[in-house]
Amino acid sequence: MAESRLGGEEVKVAEGAESVLLPCRTSPDLHEKTSVEWTRSEPAVNVVYMYPRRNQENQDDLYCGRTKLNEDLLRTGDVSLTLRFPTDRDSGTYICTVYRGEDILRWKVVLKHVRKGQCRASGWSY
Repeated sequence: MAESRLGGEEVKVAEGAESVLLPCRTSPDLHEKTSVEWTRSEPAVNVVYMYPRRNQENQDDLYCGRTKLNEDLLRTGDVSLTLRFPTDRDSGTYICTVYRGEDILRWKVVLKHVRKGQCRASGWSY
């Protein structure tokens, strides 16, 4: 089994945003047995989303009804996660894990929630 670390990315979201996209992409035309798992690794390991959605009983209640993936992910390879109504408590490190046959691909996304009044200090504007 080969494991590949794809790297990482930082995403900032403004206070009051309706949603935020946590990016994760792999090669297009994925096999139908491909599975995707989004987890949050801090402060504790939590299951954020699983594809296919057969078994969501492990999904943390904090994310229930607030997450979705691209419907055409097998064709496009875009397994980015949309998180609705992000708040400060959603800040942290998320890991996208794609299981493609014998290959395991991982992508790290750090989500930072920016409160109003922090924008000038951080150099990020909205």
